[in-house]
Amino acid sequence: MQHDFTFRRQAILAGLVLLVLADIALAVYSGELASAPQTPQQQFTQETTQRDLLKADIKRAQEIRDRIPAIQAKFDQIEKSFPPASSGYSAVRSELGEIGKKSGIQMEDVSFKQAEIANRGMTEVLIDATINGDYKSVIHFLNGLQRSTNYQVDNLTLASDNTNQGASGIIKVTLHLRTYFRTAG
Repeated sequence: MQHDFTFRRQAILAGLVLLVLADIALAVYSGELASAPQTPQQQFTQETTQRDLLKADIKRAQEIRDRIPAIQAKFDQIEKSFPPASSGYSAVRSELGEIGKKSGIQMEDVSFKQAEIANRGMTEVLIDATINGDYKSVIHFLNGLQRSTNYQVDNLTLASDNTNQGASGIIKVTLHLRTYFRTAG
């Protein structure tokens, strides 16, 4: 029994040594293949392909650079479309009130929080509001906000409303909107 175990152990070790030697031989062969010199034609083809890729990258960069003034003009046009900060809050209240009136909802608890955008001459204004109405009215209000280019709806939440439990079909929604005012120019 002891002799059988010793033989198996020696056979396993011999097999393991053969596998390690084969692995080393394959690694050496792989290294030689990787470092094999290329023919001049292969090297020329590889360099031509590399040159063509670089030319395509340069052409793409030129096209992007050529479009930058038009893109900047569009950004300037968008920024000029925002209301000035001096009259922005009244414009927002008026527009939200008009959208609410058309859709048939009641708006309450409107609050503003502003943050200056550095080096842009813009102020970001976060608006929190709560609206009440039936489902159809709320959807019309949200569609009105979506059609307006001045607002981005960040979040809306169905709020609990204990006062309207008797009124069927009335829902309360809390909105978190974002808009921008011009502070310069």
